[in-house]
Amino acid sequence: MRNVGWRPVLIVAAIAAVVHLAVALRYGWHRDELYYVTSGQHPAFGYIDQPPLTPLLAALAGNLFVLRILAIAAQVGCVLLTAMLAAELGGNRRAQVLAAGCIAACPVFVGASLLFGTTVLDQVVWIAVFLTTARALRIGTVKAWLVPGAIAGVGMENKDTVAVLLAGIGLGLLLYRRDVLRTRGPWLAVGLALLIALPNIVWDFANGWPEFEMAAVLSQRTGGVLGSLIQLVLLAVLIAGPPIVGIWVLGARWLAKGEYRWLLVAAIVTAVVFTLSGGKSYYTAPVLAPLFAAGATRIGSYEKPSKGWPRAIAVSGVVAIFLTLPILPPSVQTHLRAVDPQPVETYGWPEFVDQVAQAEKAMPPDTPIFTSNYGEAGALTMLGGFQNVYSGHNAYGDWGPPPGMSPTVLCVGEFTADHLKRAWGYVGVIKQISLPDGIKNEEIVNHATIYRCEQPRGTWAQLWPELRHLD
Repeated sequence: MRNVGWRPVLIVAAIAAVVHLAVALRYGWHRDELYYVTSGQHPAFGYIDQPPLTPLLAALAGNLFVLRILAIAAQVGCVLLTAMLAAELGGNRRAQVLAAGCIAACPVFVGASLLFGTTVLDQVVWIAVFLTTARALRIGTVKAWLVPGAIAGVGMENKDTVAVLLAGIGLGLLLYRRDVLRTRGPWLAVGLALLIALPNIVWDFANGWPEFEMAAVLSQRTGGVLGSLIQLVLLAVLIAGPPIVGIWVLGARWLAKGEYRWLLVAAIVTAVVFTLSGGKSYYTAPVLAPLFAAGATRIGSYEKPSKGWPRAIAVSGVVAIFLTLPILPPSVQTHLRAVDPQPVETYGWPEFVDQVAQAEKAMPPDTPIFTSNYGEAGALTMLGGFQNVYSGHNAYGDWGPPPGMSPTVLCVGEFTADHLKRAWGYVGVIKQISLPDGIKNEEIVNHATIYRCEQPRGTWAQLWPELRHLD
């Protein structure tokens, strides 16, 4: 590895870690974290909406503090790896610190580290693949190529989008480093990646490739190609951090003229693929890391670089912290929901559980609880200790309904009465979920309600296909 100025880079990483640690438990669980832990408690080689790595790690962690430590560790990894990538591109110490600062201050990276999940792990995997591929191209040995292959394979056990990264790198090498493709290294790397990802690939094949169905649902929710294109523009200009956009622009121009043009091709390919497939903006976000590293390398090469860049990074970091982390009181944070809904989505689960528990006391013994989404089901199971909770949402649908028929069911969540009447003859409203001080999370915005449902229109097995849904 090229010489890295570890002391200043580690200071940047430490500052990022301290900021995250200070607010890691300020609000509480995110619905996705509840889902990951629950999924990991149903071990499998894959799930309808994701590979198995994140659920496995979440289940092993088991509690919120450890999960957040893992998320922060991934954020620190992104900061350090980007500095190392700048060094690999030939950047001096100043460039490495700037590159590390860009990631530590970039809203899309700061926001992803709010919670433990597939996104923050995907970011660190992508940057590690960029770094180790650049290093393998420089060194040229088969052993060096096996490193990005192994990392990519592990990454595909976390998120299928890594396959798009590999395709982008492959096209970049085909266009600008074709000589490397005549050696064994890159091909062995791809083979190793596929070998590591094979258990999930086999699971996908055996289950009819459910990720394509899930991708279609997510694309529809995003707004298709047009929605993804709008999100891509927002990523490039706003989510990347307006004060530091100029750095990645400089990086793209620098890459276009030098020996690392394959990195720019990889970035363009992933952006195009995810846009045409209706993917979400954060799928493309990791390509900002090599662009920032390249931009920082160019700035670092100036004899007298502008002092405005460190100030821009500091401003971007402050904005990112207040917009994407639970810094503000929940009653204030809720007004920023339109900008970034994730912080306030980590608030309110204990109150939700308490309200359902009060309603459950009036139900007959062993009444099943049926929820509209995995967050509600996870909260009732993990925070409320309920054992009879079911949902038709994503992997919960695969885990199945209760046996037989239940004369009374407590339905909870973002249901409408008309929707529930498809499955039950009687649907009575018990109460609408509420939070204090006008705080709004997804349940409040979508009018989550507690219902008492009776007179089922069939057995659970008969009703289940209608009750299942992807989202």
